[in-house]
Amino acid sequence: INVTLGAHNIQRQERTQQHITVRRAIPHPEYNPENIQNDIMLLQVLKNRAVRPVALPQARNVLRPGALCTVTGWGLVNQNTLASRLQEVRLRVQRGQVCSQRFAFYTENTQICVGNPRERKNAFRVRGDSGGPLVCNNVAQGIVSYGERTGTPPAVFTRILSYLPWIKRTMGLMNSSNIAI
Repeated sequence: INVTLGAHNIQRQERTQQHITVRRAIPHPEYNPENIQNDIMLLQVLKNRAVRPVALPQARNVLRPGALCTVTGWGLVNQNTLASRLQEVRLRVQRGQVCSQRFAFYTENTQICVGNPRERKNAFRVRGDSGGPLVCNNVAQGIVSYGERTGTPPAVFTRILSYLPWIKRTMGLMNSSNIAI
């Protein structure tokens, strides 16, 4: 696995752009691709001064419906066109019922429902945005997981807060602070 850091346009080399080989990929041990539960993986990379990590959530900062968050990625910008420049969209967190009515495997404890169904803005998990960050008030709260194949909102994001014990335990076992989500 390789990661691209510090890039805005992935079709041309930029001064801050770096391609780094992942030293180790650590999927959640209970990941289930059939119901898309525990959809989180840690990536061990060498530390990098040109790219700053975003903060992880803390237990006291619960993400509430209505919160406005940002998602970034190089996914599809329409049904047939991949972005070459980093795209950013601001989306609102929805009540869990919005996703539980639409997705059979939605679990509010470990997932976040994001994106207003009445708007045409969303992360496109089918190509390019999967695994991207949901950042709210400069804190990484979620990871693009799944949604409608058409890109229609809302989408489901893995709730990082629910996995903090696993993240900390895994990082402790690695005895390293250079692991990224």
